[in-house]
Amino acid sequence: MSDSMVRATAAGGEILAFAACTADLVEEARQRHGMTPVVSAALGRTLTAAAMMGWQMKGEKDLLTIQIEGSGPIGGLVAIADSKGNVKGYANNPQVDLPLNSKGKLDVATAVGIGVMSVIRDIGLKEPYTGQTHLVSSEIAEDLAYYFTASEQVPSAVSLGVLVNRDQTIWTAGGFILQMMPGARDETAQQLQEKVSAFMPVTEYLAAGHTPVELLHELLGEFGVEILETHPVGFQCNCTRERVEKALVSIGRQELSQLVEEGEPVEMRCHYCNETYQFSIEELKELLTIL
Repeated sequence: MSDSMVRATAAGGEILAFAACTADLVEEARQRHGMTPVVSAALGRTLTAAAMMGWQMKGEKDLLTIQIEGSGPIGGLVAIADSKGNVKGYANNPQVDLPLNSKGKLDVATAVGIGVMSVIRDIGLKEPYTGQTHLVSSEIAEDLAYYFTASEQVPSAVSLGVLVNRDQTIWTAGGFILQMMPGARDETAQQLQEKVSAFMPVTEYLAAGHTPVELLHELLGEFGVEILETHPVGFQCNCTRERVEKALVSIGRQELSQLVEEGEPVEMRCHYCNETYQFSIEELKELLTIL
């Protein structure tokens, strides 16, 4: 199944819903960053959520960032998504390896630790909008549900998951976000909560071959679900050699001259996608001519 996400409404517009399958996206992130299973699970959940949330942005250049800073060995997670289904991100320490938790699951909560979650929406204004809440479980999904309710006053149900094969590749990944719209009835919210509580883990449903559209029909069919749009989603970074050149130029003539004097090629690495860019001494000298 190729990665995709879907947007829908239900209960006559009382519920706004998103669902996504992101196995290929998370696998690419795993390969690029060399992540262990527990880090793949933590970052994969964050990337999946960012993709669905970023899709809600209106402008072509709008960006949404989820930033998690915790006391655990991962240190922090960052995921950035645009409004077109592109997402990128990284973990501060991709090599964290922990034993399974008491339930036999990947111990994301311990890997992340106690901390805060920030959601940053950059819509081209002078300052981006930033909302921040404390982590309540460090499992990512519950923390986002709390963020939506506490920071944005939008009661929400969030489920995110990543299943990892024995060889550490990604078997499946995905999730859903269900939100109560202004004016929604308490009865609808109660019925939705009961439905979500009784639903199987989202990765089990996707691993059985079901699509995000089928996922929303399974969850919301009794409410009268209306599929609005489906969209591809994938890992994509906007770093380029030209951007890296500008970063080198920005350090100034003195520091750039020092790099030339050291006589060694310079290697620059993108945090988000782990792509490397090498610059020879001759190329560094050329950059000096534009300063």
